[in-house]
Amino acid sequence: MTGKSHLRDLNEVLRDSMFESDRIARVLRAGPKTLPELSVALSVPVPEVTLWVMTLRRYGRIRELPKGREEDYYRYGWVEGGP
Repeated sequence: MTGKSHLRDLNEVLRDSMFESDRIARVLRAGPKTLPELSVALSVPVPEVTLWVMTLRRYGRIRELPKGREEDYYRYGWVEGGP
């Protein structure tokens, strides 16, 4: 067993990205979150959240906040009025 049986097909995950970007925006407008925090808030596995966040980051909708050395994860914030 690979441990990946619970993950959805990539095409399915990508198809949901428009809907999920609205949900991610609502969560991040309340304050910056890490990928695991977003995963819990959205009830979605971290790999799916990672794909959506990286896509939104690439297009300037999410920004990565500075991370201290003692922190394990980057926090992401929503960019209001982004491109």
